[in-house]
This record gives sequence, structure tokens and C-alpha cells, in this order.
Amino acid sequence: MLKSEKALVVFSGGQDSTTCLFWAMEQFAEVAAVTFDYNQRHITEIECAKSIAKELGIEHYILDMSLLNQLAPNALTRDDIEVKDGEGGGLPNTFVPGRNLLFMSFAGVLASQIGAKHIVTGVCETDFSGYPDCRDIFVKSLNVTLNLSMDQDFVIHTPLMWLNKAEAWKLADELGAFEFVREKTLTCYNGIIADGCGECPACKLRKKGLDDYLAERNGM
Repeated sequence: MLKSEKALVVFSGGQDSTTCLFWAMEQFAEVAAVTFDYNQRHITEIECAKSIAKELGIEHYILDMSLLNQLAPNALTRDDIEVKDGEGGGLPNTFVPGRNLLFMSFAGVLASQIGAKHIVTGVCETDFSGYPDCRDIFVKSLNVTLNLSMDQDFVIHTPLMWLNKAEAWKLADELGAFEFVREKTLTCYNGIIADGCGECPACKLRKKGLDDYLAERNGM
């Protein structure tokens, strides 16, 4: 049934959303992607997303969400704030309050305009930084809210929700996208494509997952 329907992927050009893009291409007859420009730390993120969408021949929308930048000054929206992990159990300073709430809401509006019943996002509750808007319970509640607010029957898909980073790499490999994801995506908080800077929290998480998966794949 899904093979005859359309999906919209919330797409940043990073490892997770690119894996979700390949997943959606396997699952649905038609796939579009939406990227949100909120004046994030690195414009490279937008350029990376545009490049990937173009290479894969994906219909791609970029929405201006600059208001979010005004509302949420932090390490992802200001290049003069150093990226830091949370202290004492607190959230890291890369958490942008309301980001996924706004992104998914606008994705729903766009999906309704382009005839996409399915919305795909790469949020994950297994390997995450404690972001409350990456939790499964949030996604499920938002799915209900979107449907009620627009009288639609959207289905939000979260292919990575219960996967750790090693399992996310495995999924990319199973989708035939391992090298593509490794070489062409941007996860790094310092704006370096592929393996990144190797020092920021995002790069360390990505590398640990990659190392764990390669060890498993090679039978080590």
C-alpha cells in the first residue's frame, strides 16, 4: 500500500535524515524533502541538503524559519557560543527549544499542500542527547495534534527511533547507502562534511556508532 503513496522527509542533510531519505525511497512511490533554514550555525548544512536532494533527484523544499533563530539563541544558532554537553543532567546547549515542534508542524502544512500523507523524521530516543522533542511520546502526540488541527490522516514515521548509532549505520548499509551517508552527509557541529572534525559531541557519537558497526560487520 505504501508503494502507491507519497512521503515528505524532514531533511537536514545529516546522517540520520539522509538514512531516512533512502528508507523513504524504498517505502513510497514518491518522496519529497523539506529543509528548514533557521540561520543555523553553518550554512553548509543547507548546501549539503540541497546537493544530496539534487543528486538523488528528490523534490526539495527549503522553508525560512529564521524566527526560530531570534527566539532560541544557543550553540546551534550562534557561532560565538561554544558547543557543550549538558552539565549535571541538564540539556546540552545545542538544544533548540520548540525546534521539532515547529518543524513537524510546518512539515504537516507542506505535506497537506503537496499531497503527502506520510511524514518521515530521523528523531531517535536511543542515541540522543536528552532532547525532549526527540521522544517517541512527543512524536505520537504531535501526530494526533496535526491530524486534528488539519482534519488529515497523516502518519509520522520514525525509522530510527529505537536504533542506536551502530544500528543506524547498519540500516544505511542495508539500504545500499553506507558509503553515500558516510561521505556526503553533514553531522559535525563545526560544519565539516563526512567524518567531520572528530571532536564535537555529534562527531564522537557518529564515529563510535560507525566503529561499533564496522567491528560487527567485520566479525571482530
